[in-house]
Amino acid sequence: MLLRHGQSSWNAEGRFTGWVDVDLTEAGEAQAALAGGLLAAESDLDVEYVHTSLLTRAVRTADIALAAMGRSWLPVQRSWRLNERHYGALQGLGKVETAERFGAEEVHGWRRGYRTPPPPLARDDPGHPSNDFRYRAVAPGALPSTECLADVVARAIPYFEDAIAPELLAGSAVLVVAHGNSIRALAKFLENISDEAIVDLEIPTGIPRRYDLGRSLEVRDVYYLGNPDDAARAAEAVALEAG
Repeated sequence: MLLRHGQSSWNAEGRFTGWVDVDLTEAGEAQAALAGGLLAAESDLDVEYVHTSLLTRAVRTADIALAAMGRSWLPVQRSWRLNERHYGALQGLGKVETAERFGAEEVHGWRRGYRTPPPPLARDDPGHPSNDFRYRAVAPGALPSTECLADVVARAIPYFEDAIAPELLAGSAVLVVAHGNSIRALAKFLENISDEAIVDLEIPTGIPRRYDLGRSLEVRDVYYLGNPDDAARAAEAVALEAG
């Protein structure tokens, strides 16, 4: 199960968020609770393990969803490798402001180019992850100043293979609560989506994406829980937001 966190305050404001640690809005909290209800309604789904990023909006989404499922006691493992894509110097900027500063065509390339990162955040910037205590155990050279989607794939897939795949191969149901781009990275890997096609996959907030996997983790089926029309509308809304 892949679940994008509920709406954050900067999602609502249309600002590039990336690794900036903003919280959920009330709407985001409601989305997280709804996601938990959808998961609880799956009578054949026995979630045993949970993985999240280190960002509050994913952590709280998982907590709220698990409470709605009656499974707040489940073990949770967190990793920076499931964080959102780092948007570099764009973090904190709104879409209109960004287009005015850098040009609409350039910004479109950064948002939709698989291998095109935005301008980097300076390493001496207080907002750089190397200055954040939660990443103290991560080698400084591994912490990004900016990322393209290909970079997110490169860091997220090893985590999937090392931490998540063994649980799946053992027959356990696993819930991953993360972000639009880290979920894109996992979906690309699981579904063998091309570099060109993956950038157009919109991940709706607060709607679990369920995978039916075979013994070798091949995808037999994938779908969103709940009403498919609700998922489609939510995906369209996400397309209008910054990351």
